[in-house]
Amino acid sequence: MDGFARHIAACNNLASPAGYFPFRIGAEQVGWLEPDLARWLAYRPRDFHFDAEGVSLPARLRSRAARESILADAAIGLEKAGYLKLREELFDVRATTDGPVLATLDRGAIPAFGVIAQGVHLNGLVRRADGLHLWLGKRSRAKAVAPGEWDNIVAGGAPAGLTMEETLIKEASEEAGLAPELTVRARRASALSYVMKTAEGMRRDTLHVFDLDLPEDVVPTPCDDEVERFELWPIARVMELVRDSDQVKFNVNLVLIDLFLREGLIDATTPEGRAMAASLRV
Repeated sequence: MDGFARHIAACNNLASPAGYFPFRIGAEQVGWLEPDLARWLAYRPRDFHFDAEGVSLPARLRSRAARESILADAAIGLEKAGYLKLREELFDVRATTDGPVLATLDRGAIPAFGVIAQGVHLNGLVRRADGLHLWLGKRSRAKAVAPGEWDNIVAGGAPAGLTMEETLIKEASEEAGLAPELTVRARRASALSYVMKTAEGMRRDTLHVFDLDLPEDVVPTPCDDEVERFELWPIARVMELVRDSDQVKFNVNLVLIDLFLREGLIDATTPEGRAMAASLRV
């Protein structure tokens, strides 16, 4: 089990937020700030207030548009100061995964502010007479994150304003050429979460996992520069890849371990299996 559990531990390498500053919008805590970044924000006292409970946007910002303007301006300044790199894509800011949207923030600033990020992952399954097979995507070697590593057939962050299902359909079409009328058959399988300290800040990610049984005559096709190629592997080979190597993107390991548990390929009734399931799922 250690070969699988090590991936879960690697994605949950922050045991406690001790030393971080809570970040609030109104009464809702939405994130965590590292001390250096909090000190940078302290030079903007009109925009960020400090008190015994942490850092917050000022109460005078009644509208969402006003809050977003302050956050966008701070993100630009933080990029210039070398704290982050903007991605030119907005994510929703919420206190909880299903809470109301309190603002939007550039994707590149999400870890710096310790805000929850949500995304979708699709297991493309082919059930043959000789057993379960899984489509994997080989990430482009030009990718900034995990270049050249193995990925799900479809995966992506949820842009501001889109549901998980809408995000899945969008990503499936853009990344793998899957028709929307096929992708809508995908079924929700799990919601996984982890908290990870990275050079960019605190990643508090929730991965919404979908399963889709694909006909054998459906072959995904790379449609952008995200993926080099797709390969269909027997599930036993995928298990060996996860267990014995570090060739899979760090959080995709979690999605695959969850699949192994749900398919009975890892015994979820053992103490080790139960521990892995509990540490994976929201």
